[in-house]
Amino acid sequence: MYKYNCKKMSKMDYSHFRTEVSKKRRSAATRELTKIAYAAPNSIISLAEGMPNEETFPFTEISVKLSDGSDFVLDGEELATALQYIPSQGYPPLIQAIKEFQRKAHAPPVWERREVVIVAGGQDGLSKALEAIIGPGDPILVQNPFYPGASVVIAPHDAELIPIEQDDHGISSECLREKLRERQLAGLKMPKMMYINATGANPTGTVMPLQRREEIYQIACEYNFLILDDDPYHFMYFNDEAPCSFLSLDTENRVIRIDSFSKVLSSGLRIGVITAAAPLVSSIELHMQSSHLHAPTLSQVILYKLLKIWGFDKMMEHFRKIRSFYKERRDLIVKVAEQHLQGIAEFTVPSAGFFLWIKVPGVQDTWKMVMQRGVSYGVLVAPGAAFMADPSEPCNALRASFAKASYKEMNLAMERLAQLIRDELLRNRASLLGET
Repeated sequence: MYKYNCKKMSKMDYSHFRTEVSKKRRSAATRELTKIAYAAPNSIISLAEGMPNEETFPFTEISVKLSDGSDFVLDGEELATALQYIPSQGYPPLIQAIKEFQRKAHAPPVWERREVVIVAGGQDGLSKALEAIIGPGDPILVQNPFYPGASVVIAPHDAELIPIEQDDHGISSECLREKLRERQLAGLKMPKMMYINATGANPTGTVMPLQRREEIYQIACEYNFLILDDDPYHFMYFNDEAPCSFLSLDTENRVIRIDSFSKVLSSGLRIGVITAAAPLVSSIELHMQSSHLHAPTLSQVILYKLLKIWGFDKMMEHFRKIRSFYKERRDLIVKVAEQHLQGIAEFTVPSAGFFLWIKVPGVQDTWKMVMQRGVSYGVLVAPGAAFMADPSEPCNALRASFAKASYKEMNLAMERLAQLIRDELLRNRASLLGET
């Protein structure tokens, strides 16, 4: 049985992981010219790009005021740049700022062999990364339950989902190893990638401890698959100890890290970051050249100015504030859920993220209860089946978000949800009696 070993392996063959479509992508000459123009000295006169003239733009000034009272103004050449085409990888000053941020936040090993690319939010990064690696019929490891935004990308490719069950600490490393061993012994195609939310797993809210991450990373080395770490809640943990990212453990350059600023700065900015081995980032950049060219320039410039004004330490302070904000809301929804759902539902207190994962033992499948009857009761939650590797199978869970609703609304929602569940239990009992 052939396995990879992290300590012995010196160089990754990234062509093994790319799809045939990804391998066929070619760089657009116009995009390469834009990249050259941005890196060229000012003495160069470019007549190559099809950029509009900034003098025709109707915007002359954009002012931004931050929550701490500081502000900045975009005008002149800086505003012109913020409203113009840029290289697909991203706004060059932001690229450098993000690289410095990642070094300080994660201290990744073998950093010189990595690159970053700015994407239009975490979902865009997820889509680009998956479509570069997962092709028709390819197997992919997923935590079960998992974020449905990944499944909608994978589904059209008819990929084989290999669900790995979770416990209170996330994916079970024992289940993962056993599943891989069984596939290998059976001569089945082995996965090239694992998709995972290790911190604030959506929808369960678990945070994977360091030892479990180390075990999973070792398994990834042994069986030679990439780890796609979708980590929008990395800085929104509620435990005392900050989680250690997979990127910080990545000695073999097999982690593709996706960061999003949607949850911590603004979802409307549509800015995310992919950090990965340089060849994989190049593949993703080629995909961007054939779709939306680059993430929104104005949003990138705004983020750059924010990072420049605040610096790393002040950004960390901002993250501490929002952690406190959401932890207070987490505690409140737990309190009202305990009050209203006692005896009819059960849940584990989430350690990070936005969600409470609630299981209803007396209801085999919550789909119809939520999707068909929830609105009439005045409450909307997400049915658990939407998060499962096989959404056609019955699931007795549901997901409730504590991020946006007011305290009063959360209490009322739990009261209504409790009534919805009680009536569903009565309906089920009546159905059983009718059958007998």
